[in-house]
Amino acid sequence: MKRKEFLKRSAALSALSISSPLILTANKIKEKSTYEQLMDQVGFNHIPNTEIKTMNSVLHKSNTRGHADHGWLKANHTFSFANYYNPERMNFGVLRVLNDDTIAPERGFGTHPHDNMEIITIPLEGDLKHRDNMGNGTVIKNGDIQVMSAGTGITHSEFNANNDSYCKLLQIWLFPNKKNVTPRYDQIALESISKHNKLYQILSPNKEDQGVWIHQEAWFHLGNYNKETEEKYILSNKNNGIYIFVISGKINIDGQILNKRDGMGIWDIDSINFSANKNSSLLLMELPLST
Repeated sequence: MKRKEFLKRSAALSALSISSPLILTANKIKEKSTYEQLMDQVGFNHIPNTEIKTMNSVLHKSNTRGHADHGWLKANHTFSFANYYNPERMNFGVLRVLNDDTIAPERGFGTHPHDNMEIITIPLEGDLKHRDNMGNGTVIKNGDIQVMSAGTGITHSEFNANNDSYCKLLQIWLFPNKKNVTPRYDQIALESISKHNKLYQILSPNKEDQGVWIHQEAWFHLGNYNKETEEKYILSNKNNGIYIFVISGKINIDGQILNKRDGMGIWDIDSINFSANKNSSLLLMELPLST
């Protein structure tokens, strides 16, 4: 789809797909599924970054993200979500949601549904209490990663498990490569696989690999650096792209400086070199560029 056509279509979709989950068809109200709502919005998904001449990239500085302050919840959205709508910020390939949330003590999200989405939660500070209709009732701690394959449909709730401190987390949604799978839940502690000053894998498409697995050709790595470090990442699938999100500190990618909470998508590459400053951390997501 051409960019102009996408923008025109997105303007019409915004009223239906962002502000309300309902559509009017044949004089009946039909509720759209999570997958349908978000797939409707996929199209031209980025503005090329003009600062780097050696690679195809898109730059999302932290202060350009959508922001919502609900009192108990302070949220920053890299891509369009809820009341934040930007037709140039819909997705990066199958990466549809990258939310950076801060939740007040003992507050959270009541029971709500999802379907046909791979949902990954990474607490950065504090603990998150999770319950779902699959019988899971767990606490996701800082240093854990949780994944849900929503598949044919799930309902769940998420609350800050602490009564005296905030919970900060990243929640990431990817379009799956298989629809209507049996819903599943997984959660692991990363302590046994974490490394300093070197990327380590936390997610892949393979059940046997290190970390959790999902229904998508995606690989996630974390990097925690307590000294200045030069790194090289080689893609597992040469048709994929990379999205790097800086959790803290500063990263340099071919002269492009990324600071805390900046994001950058890169494509048409086989590998990437970057340098990390002391006391920096990042999430590197390799993922398909089309659904």
